[in-house]
Amino acid sequence: MLSWDEFDEEEITAGINTQVQETLSAITAATQPEPVTTAGSSVKTASDEKKPTAMQQAIDNLATLNVESGLVELEGAAMRVTVDEKRMINCRADLNQLVPFKYDWAWQKYLDGCANHWMPQEINMNADIALWKNPKGLTDDERLIVKRNLGFFSTADSLVANNLVMAVYRLITNPECRQYILRQAFEEAIHTHAYQYCIESLGMDEGEIFNMYHEVPSVAKKASWGLRYTQELSDPNFTTGTMETDRDLLKNLIAFYCCLEGIFFYCGFTQILSMGRRNKMTGTSEQFQYILRDESMHLNFGIDMINQIKLENPKLWNDTMKEQATQMILQATQLEIEYARDTMPRGVLGMNAVMMEEYLQFIANRRLVQIGLPEQFGDAKNPFPWMSEIMDLRKEKNFFETRVIEYQTGGALSWD
Repeated sequence: MLSWDEFDEEEITAGINTQVQETLSAITAATQPEPVTTAGSSVKTASDEKKPTAMQQAIDNLATLNVESGLVELEGAAMRVTVDEKRMINCRADLNQLVPFKYDWAWQKYLDGCANHWMPQEINMNADIALWKNPKGLTDDERLIVKRNLGFFSTADSLVANNLVMAVYRLITNPECRQYILRQAFEEAIHTHAYQYCIESLGMDEGEIFNMYHEVPSVAKKASWGLRYTQELSDPNFTTGTMETDRDLLKNLIAFYCCLEGIFFYCGFTQILSMGRRNKMTGTSEQFQYILRDESMHLNFGIDMINQIKLENPKLWNDTMKEQATQMILQATQLEIEYARDTMPRGVLGMNAVMMEEYLQFIANRRLVQIGLPEQFGDAKNPFPWMSEIMDLRKEKNFFETRVIEYQTGGALSWD
């Protein structure tokens, strides 16, 4: 097996760059039109015929170059990858080799995500449009809930997608986990699409809704809190490999999976789904139901990933890191409680801010326990047990009953 300690990386890179220039020059020269032979031109000899053409020499050089540069790119992965070589972070095994799987749970979650596929246009929004346009269709408090949640979520899922694409995917060094992250990123795009579809269908002021994360304090605080944990990691020069940077990545994962997706989303989901249970905004509620199903899988994947990193890197999970993680979850819970008070100044939809506070404390306890930390809110109970029932419903049954458009297959699409 090659040992890359024997090579100077700068020398290799410089050599390859030189070869690239020489090869490109040779190809350019070989593709120029041959000069016209005149009467005074020399005649080719038999030995000249045996010499490789300029084009053939350029191709041979390029083949050699591809092999050498490929070896550098694979960073010494000159043998087949074994399961034991795979790791969540800081792994030098070949990232292009999907199998053999080390984390079967990651691959299964990818398959489950694909099986749960849906699109926003499949959901009938006609009843919502009629209700929203009716001046007496909803109370002012109910309209505030719809606006606030579409305002927050339309930005929040974009923040999550950006974090996945610009930071997490690059820094997680396991191919089956990366496969799920790709699926998750696409699902975040669908969610952002769903919020936009609801906003457009209802004829809302798009400027007002999409700028809430700048202009409404309870929304802005949550967005700002999430950004704090991704700005450094989204720098393309950020790399893991030290105790400090590995902990930065772990904090990012806790912030986005346990807090943003695992706490920040739950007040809004509960409010919108409660409207649907009362036969109000049923299309919007159905969109949120499918989004919640996706987010539940995202959360479970993130928890498994966090715990696997802890298992493989036990020195990261010291008392200081445990305290930081606890405080992050407590801060997120408090921000979501403030959001609940802002969106529900009075009782509405069979719930109020006090009930929501207990629910969020119950959720926070679950997040703490899931990553191996003690509960912080004593005997907090779930005042909304129907939330679990909604997540357990079979998607296929709902789609069969509510789908209003036909699928287009690839062959039916027009590419003109």
